Amino acid sequence: MKHNKRNITFRMGLMAVLAGTMAGCSDSFLEQDPLSFYEPATTYSTEAGLQAALTQCDKQLKTYRIDGNWNNVGIFTNYLMSDVGMYAKTDMGGGFQDNFDAKLTPTSGMGGGGDGNYMQRFWDQGYSMVKYANSILSYVDQVKGLTDEVRDAYKGRAYFHRAYAYYNLALQFGDIPLVTQLISVPKRNYSSTSKEAIFRMLVHDLEFAVTHVPPQSQMKYVGQVNQEACLHLLVKCYLAVGEYAKAEATATDLINNHGLQLMTEPFGTWQPSGNEETWKVTRNVVWDLHRTPNIANPANKETIMLISNSNDQDFATYNIMRACFVHWSNSVIRDPHGMATPGNNIARNNPNYNPQLDWVRVAGRGIALNRTSYFYNKTIWSYDGETDWQDLRHNREVGNWMEMEDFKYNNPNSECYGQNYQLYATEDFVGADGTVLVHKGDLLCSDTIRSWYPTPLYQLYILDTPNENNLGADQFQGASGKGANGDMYLFRLAETYLLRAEARLYQGDAAGAADDVNAIRRRANAKQMYTTVNIGDIMAERARELYLEEFRQAEMVRVSWCLARSGVADEWGDTYDLNTWDKQEGTDLSGGSYWYKRCTRYNVFNHDYGRGQQGNQTFEYKINKHNLFWPVPNSAITANNRGVLRQNYGYDGYDESIPMWTDWEEAVADEQRAD
Repeated sequence: MKHNKRNITFRMGLMAVLAGTMAGCSDSFLEQDPLSFYEPATTYSTEAGLQAALTQCDKQLKTYRIDGNWNNVGIFTNYLMSDVGMYAKTDMGGGFQDNFDAKLTPTSGMGGGGDGNYMQRFWDQGYSMVKYANSILSYVDQVKGLTDEVRDAYKGRAYFHRAYAYYNLALQFGDIPLVTQLISVPKRNYSSTSKEAIFRMLVHDLEFAVTHVPPQSQMKYVGQVNQEACLHLLVKCYLAVGEYAKAEATATDLINNHGLQLMTEPFGTWQPSGNEETWKVTRNVVWDLHRTPNIANPANKETIMLISNSNDQDFATYNIMRACFVHWSNSVIRDPHGMATPGNNIARNNPNYNPQLDWVRVAGRGIALNRTSYFYNKTIWSYDGETDWQDLRHNREVGNWMEMEDFKYNNPNSECYGQNYQLYATEDFVGADGTVLVHKGDLLCSDTIRSWYPTPLYQLYILDTPNENNLGADQFQGASGKGANGDMYLFRLAETYLLRAEARLYQGDAAGAADDVNAIRRRANAKQMYTTVNIGDIMAERARELYLEEFRQAEMVRVSWCLARSGVADEWGDTYDLNTWDKQEGTDLSGGSYWYKRCTRYNVFNHDYGRGQQGNQTFEYKINKHNLFWPVPNSAITANNRGVLRQNYGYDGYDESIPMWTDWEEAVADEQRAD
């Protein structure tokens, strides 16, 4: 089997066709694309046309997560209202990302990218993904010369792409329109379909896919949809609909029977972090696992499916170090003598360059648009009052994890040059005129939201190849341009273990669930193993293992749903009602879904200590219980002007009496009915 990555390129003629027929969703996303630009029966009459459409589907997996934005990465929108992440760009001004209760509405606060959020974009790009998949499904039966085996494999891959889109759309936006085909007549009278019905359809489609999509061992390339990816997504969907035994059995099959295994030893390409004279990484399996050249490496048996982002013809900027790393060179940081900006981005051709203090190549030119929470930074690494520093995912000694105190002042004008950063002054500093410039105990960072938090270097470091090749560069960002490798995991086996742990927990097998969690912890060399676990333990392990791989809020919503359906208690002993878990209102600290409790108990949301003035913006960090789901964009509701779509509970326009489809097959049948 060849393991070279799929060459994501397009035949120029077909690319032009696809650009015309599958343009990104606009306000009128429910309308069909103009048929005057192409003749679909001709476009998709050959296998080459199907391949081009399938290639666009594969590409859309990347577009869904990132869009080449210089400052932001789209996936972090799923962390802004979670237990793990926070909005942190304190000089933006006028943003809403801290107060979703007041500003997240169907007509405003949906963002569109930029330095804000991607809620609207997730809606648009999600339905674009649906369109691409539907194009294949609508025409594959008309392509002559395909064997049944090949035809069904195309269908299975298209089902996967559509299922992936709807999995996230339904967990982000709740009850939404179900579009499963290219409609031959205009249709503006859609009704919403319940998330329950949508997930039942996903199970149906993915069961077909796992039967007909070949396993990776029978495929020429990696980066295409394989049977293993279909199995993994099916496990998630089984959990959502309450088929816990099937979820466990499917996860077990994936773990045991597909040539996959957790990586437990160093492997692949060795890629140190920036300048080893500044910050040395001792080679270890967790570091190697997250280096982008190793994601597609055939030695990596943990990869279920990857997203290719290292081909120059289809590269998308992925400046994850810029967006998520701490703003360590900010002027709000002072040294113990009171000097501002004691840490600088210094290029290698600068006369002040010191290879032992080359922090910009190690920790990037972070602007801290998005940051991690105290829960992620501290709480999940503490057991019985003791911090676990031996866990490779939290290990400073091997170099995988960096605390702010590991940085050293590198501004040659600082009298503390070469000393470690410190948050508080340990003694008075008196100026030449006898004035006390810094008092013992003074806070030396005036913006701890943006400029004082640790860095999970192993998870987010990407060699910035274009800037590495430029001695004058002082803005290391991540995968900043062509020539860089920005490959990403879509799914890897570690998550499969954690999904099986959930399935076992919902069936009353907490000890079996602990075994699965321990498999991940053992690989990481964690200090403590479990004999039993609760859902909080599993979610904490997901945070440790899958930061910025999983769509955190969507997974928190799914788990909230699973708890309500199963009746299993959370870590506080609370249980949830399936009829009310997603229909609660308020900002008080009692009640709410499991998602809400994790946000307010493990993060700063809705607490007085989460408020304050930073830069030119007042941060409140507020959420409402109904923010569990994002609002259906008003633009979609108004475009559907001959029907009525449901708005989510708690938002302007919500009306429980508006009918919706609760059977996916009935919703599909309705699609062929004209306005």
